[in-house]
Amino acid sequence: MASLGVPASVSGRAAIEVAVQAVREAGYVIMERFPGSKSISYKEGRSNVVTDVDLLAEERIIVVLRREYPDHGIMTEESDDIAGSSPYIWIIDPIDGTRNYAYGIPHFCVALALACDEEVVLGIIYDPVRGELFRAEQGSGAYLNDAPIAVSSRKSLSVSLASFDLGYDPDIGQKMLKVAGALWPEVAAVRVMGSAALGLAYVACGRLDLYFHFSLYPWDLAAGIALIGEAGGAVTEMEGQPVGIRSRTVVAANRDIHRDFIGKVTR
Repeated sequence: MASLGVPASVSGRAAIEVAVQAVREAGYVIMERFPGSKSISYKEGRSNVVTDVDLLAEERIIVVLRREYPDHGIMTEESDDIAGSSPYIWIIDPIDGTRNYAYGIPHFCVALALACDEEVVLGIIYDPVRGELFRAEQGSGAYLNDAPIAVSSRKSLSVSLASFDLGYDPDIGQKMLKVAGALWPEVAAVRVMGSAALGLAYVACGRLDLYFHFSLYPWDLAAGIALIGEAGGAVTEMEGQPVGIRSRTVVAANRDIHRDFIGKVTR
């Protein structure tokens, strides 16, 4: 049965079922290679790395999606985009947190989203280390595995756990460090996560109160947009403008903390 107006797949399954299969298959590939050696190369400068496992996981996801939705487009981090004949496009990050993965740090995920005319209609963030699957469909709520999730209920920055990541551009990274420095010690604690997608997922389930980033790409952001919105949070660009899959900045939090943060960094 199709969901949210998304046509059923070739096999008759809903898009969310296909997406769950795709990320779980990618997660199997990722975990099979996690303890062993990996081939590491650099895409842009010394910060943006890719492993051979990123490419294998990406290929596994694409195979599932192309089989089930041959008319959908695909946008992915590691390969050229695939054009589709429908308004739907899948957005893939096979390993978000590749640097963590390459160094043996067990904090990374698979991120997959589906957008229609660039509006995100479903998002999945899958942590294969912990077996945690965050999912959201437009108008249907957000879930961690099968349990409903919501953003935190804390009311101010002063009691919040804030998080951010530096990205690949050193100048932008310095700007984010300045913002983090301005927050500390006015917040309870600050964390650097190493995975934007998991940072957004953790806001959606209330583990983090705030996540911000100044240099994102669609595959980092799209699934998190769905999760934060369906978990009752606020997700915008840094200046408070509406966020979209092609936004480069993001602030995600509950509405009270989001308002406090935006007021602090833009005044």
